[in-house]
Amino acid sequence: MREKFSCRNCEKITQPPAPFHVTPRGFAGPNLLAMVLFEKFGQHQPLNRQSDRYAREGIDLSVSTLADQVGACTSVLQPLYELIEGHVLAAERLHGDDTTVPILAKVKTVTGHIWTYVRDDRPFAGRAQPAALYYASRDRRQEHPERHLRGFTGILQADAYSGYNGLYDPARSPGAITPALCWSHARRQFFELADIAANARRGKTAPAISPVALEAVKRIDALFDIERSVNGLSAEERLRVRQQQSRPLVEALETWLRDERSRLSRSASVAKPIDYLLRRWDRFTPFLDDGRVCLTNNTAERALRGFALGRKSWLFAGSERGAARAAAMTTLIVTAKLNDVDPLAWLADVLARIAGMPQSRLAELLPWQWKMLDPRAAAA
Repeated sequence: MREKFSCRNCEKITQPPAPFHVTPRGFAGPNLLAMVLFEKFGQHQPLNRQSDRYAREGIDLSVSTLADQVGACTSVLQPLYELIEGHVLAAERLHGDDTTVPILAKVKTVTGHIWTYVRDDRPFAGRAQPAALYYASRDRRQEHPERHLRGFTGILQADAYSGYNGLYDPARSPGAITPALCWSHARRQFFELADIAANARRGKTAPAISPVALEAVKRIDALFDIERSVNGLSAEERLRVRQQQSRPLVEALETWLRDERSRLSRSASVAKPIDYLLRRWDRFTPFLDDGRVCLTNNTAERALRGFALGRKSWLFAGSERGAARAAAMTTLIVTAKLNDVDPLAWLADVLARIAGMPQSRLAELLPWQWKMLDPRAAAA
């Protein structure tokens, strides 16, 4: 409602300006839109469930209407996604991983993938703000990580996926990426062969506990104990402790593994995890020479947990464009969470202000800047 007022003395008419619309010709305010976005991408509630919930409250919001608003909001927030993308890819070290996401196609769903790259320097007292970046693709071909990281030349913490091998090529332009594989992946394979509790639940059908696997788990756990003691210290301090305490354990582990492997047959169950580790030994050990490297890639796995849980709720992405929207919105929501910012409050404020924000000041809306500048965040 825009009331007009006239002045009887000067005969001028005044009227307040039209209210700001977050989406073109949209009727929904920033708070409602933020709630829809957070419920869909942060709480994994599909739009049909949200529409049903609003209908029970007497509010008619069809799924198509909500979908149009989600698409419009994603476009509005695209500049912030690009700022986070630049921040993440400027890191010295990244955690990378991917997970499957069914994507609806003409005949049947295809197995698409969501890729994540996380910048988190807090384990070695880094000052850069943490952030997570997501991309979507129709398949898992090598071209996707090569396109995502085409300008990156730092350390990549990832699993042993062969699609990353082109990034490690010394002839790569602008330079080779340094690989750092995950000790949690290596340990997991041994642990499955030495899980005493799981075997007890299986009863008589359980396979025998592998003493070699059990010993490997104990030796790797000793490395994790050292890492817990240096978590949060500077890269230099971490490296000093690793040189003194971790290096002797790693060298002894390699010698022991090679000795045990020479006694095993190809069919031995424990031979596979040993080979997995020894064939990539040079990619498992960079943490001994660089304090910035983490022992595991758990940071990236945690960043993908939402998609792993959400698949059971929303079942599939409606299209490739829908998967790309999910990647963009998850980038914003997870980055807010990493910076201890309430995603719902942040999204509502950003949607209300972003259209009137000059391009040169858009960085003020990034979660870590908003947290410092917004009085509501400071009060909380």
